Amino acid sequence: MRGGINKVGLPVAALAAFGALGAPFALFRANRIVAGEGCGITDALPASVAGLLLFAVAAGALVALLRTPAWARLLAAAVVVVLLFLALGLSPAHLTGAGDRYARVSPAAGFWLLLLAFAMLAADGLTRLRPSPALRVLLLAALAAGLALLLGSGRLDGLSILREYAGRADSFWREATRHVVLALGSLAAASLVGLPLGIACHRIRALREPILNVLNIVQTIPSIALFGLLIAPLGWIAAHVPAAQAIGLRGVGVAPALVALFLYSLLPVVASTVAGLAGVPRAADDAARGLGMSGRQRLFQVELPLAFPVILTGIRIVLVQNIGLATIAALIGGGGFGVFVFQGVGQTAMDLVLLGAVPTVALAFASAVVLDAAVDLASTPSKGRAP
Repeated sequence: MRGGINKVGLPVAALAAFGALGAPFALFRANRIVAGEGCGITDALPASVAGLLLFAVAAGALVALLRTPAWARLLAAAVVVVLLFLALGLSPAHLTGAGDRYARVSPAAGFWLLLLAFAMLAADGLTRLRPSPALRVLLLAALAAGLALLLGSGRLDGLSILREYAGRADSFWREATRHVVLALGSLAAASLVGLPLGIACHRIRALREPILNVLNIVQTIPSIALFGLLIAPLGWIAAHVPAAQAIGLRGVGVAPALVALFLYSLLPVVASTVAGLAGVPRAADDAARGLGMSGRQRLFQVELPLAFPVILTGIRIVLVQNIGLATIAALIGGGGFGVFVFQGVGQTAMDLVLLGAVPTVALAFASAVVLDAAVDLASTPSKGRAP
């Protein structure tokens, strides 16, 4: 351990101090829709658990402040985060009376601030360790497995978000499947159309500016407005084309949501394809010509493999974007996690909002980690071939 203060640790320690001492750890409500009352760590937990958690937070903040090794920072963050969730799971039994089926306990601002602080510490440790892409995916899998184990243990069942889930388990997984289908289906369609379009824009310069300008205009349309604009034309097609109804094409539902997400996805795919192909070293193209390769051979054997990391970066942007935008699809009957978000807003039930928002964020985070690792893996050989 080296002496001195770590500047990165200052915001971590400040957030941890405010989260532990200045903000409520848990929110107690007499029922699912009232505003509720915030409770600090010492009020929300038994004395022994509160003391242990405060000690762990202080120790973790100290590790963040000092110039500690990267592995120590990562380990400290992991320990505190595990204790945070375990302590949160104990708060419902401490705050509610025995047999009270109406009272609700949910995480409050202090919990989220502490989680943010030690997530920052974990990110700092990981950045310093510089794990390989495979190790990053392995760590993500370990995180998912740990969370699944914690949820499966029943230690968090008293929290209001899980009580909301308990009454909607079947619909939750149905909407989760639809959310993934919307995000991945629109990405697949955009890739099938956007890659050839990007290649055409790269090869035919006269096409580049008008196509990219049109796609830029689509990006400026607010998502709710675009969903609404598609209702009328798709409804007309469904009413006048019998085959459209047979395949599920309607003015509301999954179809307009998929079309809207597809349109939003085109610009990143086309632009990344153009940028990736433009970045192919001229020496590589000249060498391929010298070997007598045809234009098709150069494209598929030289240009696209070298441009693939940039194209994959665009696909990563699209997937993370679509996971978030798919939430809005619930407004037009498209389903997905947005169903719970908008039901919760309508019922002023914030735990129902969280039931839709938390898995959406988790899905976007996991997708970003996996595709970031894939981009790094794809970039390694191309760097080696660069002149």
